[in-house]
Amino acid sequence: MNGTTFASPDVLVIGGGLVGSAVACGLARAGARVAVLDQDDGGFRASRGNFGLVWVQGKGYGLTPYARWTRSSSERWPAFAASLQDSTGIDVALRQPGGFHFCFSDEELAVRKERLSTLQRELGGDYPYELLDAREVRDRLPAVGPAVIGASYTPMDGHVNPLKLLRALHADMQRRGVTLVNGVDVRRIEPQASGFVAHATQRAWRAPRIVLAAGLGNRALAPQVGLHAPVAPNRGQVLVSERVARFLDYPTLNVRQTDEGSVQFGDSMEEVGYNDFTTTDVLSAIARRNLRAFPLLRDVRLVRMWAALRVYSPDGFPVYDESTQYPGAFVVTCHSGVTLAAAHALRIAPWIAGASMPDELPAFAGRRFLDAGVTTNHAH
Repeated sequence: MNGTTFASPDVLVIGGGLVGSAVACGLARAGARVAVLDQDDGGFRASRGNFGLVWVQGKGYGLTPYARWTRSSSERWPAFAASLQDSTGIDVALRQPGGFHFCFSDEELAVRKERLSTLQRELGGDYPYELLDAREVRDRLPAVGPAVIGASYTPMDGHVNPLKLLRALHADMQRRGVTLVNGVDVRRIEPQASGFVAHATQRAWRAPRIVLAAGLGNRALAPQVGLHAPVAPNRGQVLVSERVARFLDYPTLNVRQTDEGSVQFGDSMEEVGYNDFTTTDVLSAIARRNLRAFPLLRDVRLVRMWAALRVYSPDGFPVYDESTQYPGAFVVTCHSGVTLAAAHALRIAPWIAGASMPDELPAFAGRRFLDAGVTTNHAH
């Protein structure tokens, strides 16, 4: 690729994080020739800073299709993980024993009951969950502290090692012939009669179809091909402990023990623009809350901390769309790249390759923000 134009792929995918890589894997499995253009390590890397949950419970409250969409991905995860291991030899450490959401007050438990009962009703009863009192929680999780007065549990939840997942996706897509080009910052997309040209400094790439999976970069790229993705950053901070003896066999919303034995803590959501630095006050609050959940961790050493920027739409739900103005241009963006990786590879990619649109997708079109008066230049 020493020339100025690389013209062989059927599909260009802009973004090589969890979202773009999962789509690229799915497209390659469908027989498409794919090139993935990814930024260098100076880009904002949500895929390398997330919590690793495959999480269903509570999602889709206020937009039922999202509950169905999330559930459909969770159900496809075992086969997806097995296929990645068969292809690459990499075990992404998927475990789906179910997950717990802790409550520290009667008010929190009441809110939890309302949310989950509403979702169960809207999904026709096909939404298993339990509300547990303090004794029932400690029967299942003996290490839980006395501050936890109850919890919700669903058997639908799980977790993976997100760094192993990203590595496996990259290995799988390249094994299937995908061209991955790093260090590319696509600033301009030019629609043409025969497809699209993605322009970066001193280089251009051409393809009949293009997928915008550039995370926060989709905000500027989408309007160039008649799409609307007014995403904005939302900062999350994470603490990681040293490896400790196994005490937690289930993921929880804010604490999980990894396959390697370390413990991750995190539950912050901050609108601070493009600032991806850690802050002592937020990390302290995360530590305090999660020590209330598991007091036995009080003397465990913390060895790493980081912050990363989630990719949030104004309503918090994904944007999946094909341009009506320039057919063949797609946008795929969400803040749940781990949970939805199976859906992106096994449901979104076939749609982009020419299969029928999944039933849930019309609810996630970008024009919903135009109807609500949200413009691309309006920061969330």
